[in-house]
Amino acid sequence: MSADDAILSVESLAVAFGGVKAVDDVSFAVRRGEVFTLIGPNGAGKTTVFNLISRLYNPMRGRIVFEGNDITALPAHRVAALGISRTFQNIELFEHATVLQNLLIGRQVHRKTALWEEILFLPKVRRQEYAFREHVEKVIDLLDLQHYRDSHVAGLPYGIRKVVELGRALAMQPRLLLMDEPSSGLNVEETEDMAFWIQDINQDLDITVVMVEHDMSLVSRVSHRVLALNQGAVVTVGTPKDVQSHPGVVEAYLGKAAHA
Repeated sequence: MSADDAILSVESLAVAFGGVKAVDDVSFAVRRGEVFTLIGPNGAGKTTVFNLISRLYNPMRGRIVFEGNDITALPAHRVAALGISRTFQNIELFEHATVLQNLLIGRQVHRKTALWEEILFLPKVRRQEYAFREHVEKVIDLLDLQHYRDSHVAGLPYGIRKVVELGRALAMQPRLLLMDEPSSGLNVEETEDMAFWIQDINQDLDITVVMVEHDMSLVSRVSHRVLALNQGAVVTVGTPKDVQSHPGVVEAYLGKAAHA
């Protein structure tokens, strides 16, 4: 893969906590326009990789390159401004704000006005707020959240909250979307809807998606390529079918005895 094809490159990434190697010399590249999924048993290092890319953790060594820019040492808010957004395995929303307000928070990364201009509520501030609202309404329509627009998040079912968090990430207008366990806690019907949205986000909005996921039926349905991790290290990378049948992946999930 050439540098021009890769929207994200992770090179020899490593981090340890209390002497335990959570991520150990992990390298991979994500092609622009694909859905790239990280799989592996619990404790494999998948979410830690996400936290390193989104700059919540600092690597001990290695490099992270997004669209040709080295972001390894950037603070998290700078990474978001560059065009990377994410969802979390444990939903992180403002529960006492409405769905609309939560999505508008996602637009703040694009704010261009100064504090004094906002205090005076100048015309440029009003134009900006109108543009933010217009974009958020498109996200609400995309994710079928019209019925919940003015509802407080605290009173919503878990499945709807997952969609709201996805909506907030999309409101940031990313070029790369990190999705941590998008189907976690969802029922079969909600997971089916999530699969459709991931495909629409990738194909219709032209957003590259990197996903951590345990549901292998969802992985197989939406992923172009899959990276398998175990104990912080790369096992293999390839198509969903090839990765699921790889001996190292089977062993990681089922153990040596089952594989034998």
